[in-house]
Amino acid sequence: MGLKEQLSKIKDNWLLIALVLVIFFVSMSGCNRLDTLSSLGGQFGNAYPETAMDKSALPSGYGGGYDYAPEALRQSENFAPEVEDRKIVKTAQVSSEVEQGKFFESESKLKNIITSSEAYLLNQNVNKYDSDRRSYYTGYYQIKVDVKKYDSVIAQLKEIGEVKYFNEDSADITGRYTDTKVEIETEKDRLKRYEAMYAESKDVKEKIDLTDRMFDLERQIKYLEDALENMDQRVDYSTVHVTLTEKRSDYASIVFVKFSELVSSVVSSTNTLISILVVLLPWALAFLGIRFIVKKFRKRK
Repeated sequence: MGLKEQLSKIKDNWLLIALVLVIFFVSMSGCNRLDTLSSLGGQFGNAYPETAMDKSALPSGYGGGYDYAPEALRQSENFAPEVEDRKIVKTAQVSSEVEQGKFFESESKLKNIITSSEAYLLNQNVNKYDSDRRSYYTGYYQIKVDVKKYDSVIAQLKEIGEVKYFNEDSADITGRYTDTKVEIETEKDRLKRYEAMYAESKDVKEKIDLTDRMFDLERQIKYLEDALENMDQRVDYSTVHVTLTEKRSDYASIVFVKFSELVSSVVSSTNTLISILVVLLPWALAFLGIRFIVKKFRKRK
């Protein structure tokens, strides 16, 4: 086919070539519109946001319990394997769910256990959450119980409601306890030497300096003795953290869709439909144009 014949064919089919170019540019712009459609579709898909259960009442940590770091991680202390009389600190967390409408009855059982076991209620905090049919109570309690009665108290606490979470932690503080006792004896020996030096000294300035040093040592010894007493108390009395949560109604999470949400859904749906039409319209026009050209060429033949 010669050059003149090719040019002649191009002139005869100029409309078809122009239509192909239009389809190409429309398809390129359609890709950009699809990105917009995707974002609108994401909005439409979330037109009815899921109603999440209110978790504001839950304390931090696992399953309604407390977020307490293990004693061994909080304190760096020597193991002291040579000591036979071990100093063990025990703590526990109990989280239970009680029947709806029986929260205060369950709390009364808890306090009876505390009284009968001669334990100590250090802290308590009861909160009411939500309102009307969705309302429920949650209580947090900190108890100190004699280590000899620890197992019995834990067993009774587990019977109050359905146990949702239980954790027990035992920390060996024997090394730190032993080191503290040695440090106290060392500081007391040093204090005795200062007292002897003070009695023998004749210099006023030296006496004043020794007085300041003895005062600091006495304060340090008192601090160490208090720390040792505190460790004894922690060993003799275990700490138990209790959480009581009233069971929520089976209909607590049912919420009617708000009118504003319905309007938002309709608007979002309309925007999505318009975006789809904008994307498909150029392709529909291109298809009709091609169909028209094909019919025209068939008639020529």
